[in-house]
Amino acid sequence: MKLYRAFFTVGGLTLLSRVLGFLRDILAAAVLGTGPVADAFYVAFRFPNLFRRLFGEGAFNSAFVPLFAARYEGDGSEKARAFASEAMSGLTFVLILLSAAAMLAMPWFMYLLAPGFSDTPEKFDLAVRLTQITFPYLLCMSLVALMSGVLNTVGRFAESSSVSIVLNLVLTFAMLLSLWLGFKADPAAGYIQAWGVFIAGFLQLALLMWGLRRAGLTLKIGRPSWSPEMKKLVALGIPGVIAGGITQVNIAIGTVIASMQDGAVSHLYYADRLYELPLAIVGIAIGVVLLPDVSRHLRAGNHTAVMDSQNRSLEFAMLLTVPAAMALFVIPTEIVRVLFERGAFTAADTPYTAEALRIFALGLPAFVLIKVFSPAFFARQDTKTPMRFAAWSLTANTIGSIGLFFLFRHLGWMPHLGIAAATTLGGWMNALLLYRGLKARGHFESDARLRRALPRIVLSAIVMGLTLIGTAYALDPWLNQSQGLLVRFSALAVLIGAGLFAYFGATQVTGAATFAQLRSAVRRK
Repeated sequence: MKLYRAFFTVGGLTLLSRVLGFLRDILAAAVLGTGPVADAFYVAFRFPNLFRRLFGEGAFNSAFVPLFAARYEGDGSEKARAFASEAMSGLTFVLILLSAAAMLAMPWFMYLLAPGFSDTPEKFDLAVRLTQITFPYLLCMSLVALMSGVLNTVGRFAESSSVSIVLNLVLTFAMLLSLWLGFKADPAAGYIQAWGVFIAGFLQLALLMWGLRRAGLTLKIGRPSWSPEMKKLVALGIPGVIAGGITQVNIAIGTVIASMQDGAVSHLYYADRLYELPLAIVGIAIGVVLLPDVSRHLRAGNHTAVMDSQNRSLEFAMLLTVPAAMALFVIPTEIVRVLFERGAFTAADTPYTAEALRIFALGLPAFVLIKVFSPAFFARQDTKTPMRFAAWSLTANTIGSIGLFFLFRHLGWMPHLGIAAATTLGGWMNALLLYRGLKARGHFESDARLRRALPRIVLSAIVMGLTLIGTAYALDPWLNQSQGLLVRFSALAVLIGAGLFAYFGATQVTGAATFAQLRSAVRRK
């Protein structure tokens, strides 16, 4: 089945990117730690990174891909390319103006991004300067997103799925440079990382331009125009970006509130990076592949194929996401301790990050379900309904984050865990609203295969969770800080391997997914 093959292409390249991202974050924990420099950089990186995820990981394409696909399938590649060039011209013009205004107003804008930093002038000023350096990344990522949508629509996923690899390689080099120069928890290290983000954006843009040239779809920037096609793109795009990027907006809101607690921004960032691994591999792969697939089937009037694509996507998502959520929930301390606990990241930081990760793990299936359900609306050029659901979820998350943060602090608990809890609850609220909306319109109905697989997947994940708890207890002497780095990483690898063996063994016994099914899904055209 070509859908699964595309999933594995995007997922495999995303996995490589996230592995490199982990290496980057391991170095970041040693170089920046969780102090004021780390908080300032992660706020500076959060805003352009938010737009990378909003645009580069599917939200912008919720509006662009259906319109581009309709022209490509109905009018041919030349008219489709002209439409994409027109969209790129308008997007570039608007974002240059937005970036210039935001960079000039950044000292005032920082009061919205991180109001808690105002109590520490040095951290506040550093965050302002670092954000001004990283802000042009927004422009690069927006153009990368549009080019990715063009390539994905014509069935080319490799280039668009490789852009994050470029970012992680550049920032890894920046971390190594900081170590070589002897900068640890030093403002100079923050500046090196910020310039790394700046450079990475233009390298990613160059990669996508090369991919378009190879595909024979080179786009040209011309004079922007306010044509009927652009009006329609904007009308669909604004609610589409809000709806498709709600998870990232929720996290950004959490960062704003977390700035009122020293170190909380960094603790949430490291936890976010860990649960983003399965979310990226599964959720983003589905979001990138499913939208053009459903759009093409709808264009052809093949509603049976649309329903099958949605069911198989949901089955694939839960097969990989449920065990990942279980693992992050039952062994977060072991994971954080081995991956991050060194250098400026001390043993005292581990429980703060691990408990946030445990709570985020409960919301992981919901965040992936959002990626599965949203394309069914977007492919029908309905971006307002998901936006309305996202607005309700965003409101609940904002109120919950503020309320739980201060409640937890009043009770003497870790305040940032309230933010993690509100983000998780907001994700589930959004996923359930999307599911109910699709079902009410008759756009989604679970088939017999999906209804059979889901409870068996959950049962297999429970078996894996019990195996992980027992294995972690047995390996504890080799996982703690007294052991060498190689010993701890080897012990963690054995722990994860035992969990994977237990899970896939259980799926064979329960029939959740046999190896024969997986093999045929990948090979079948």
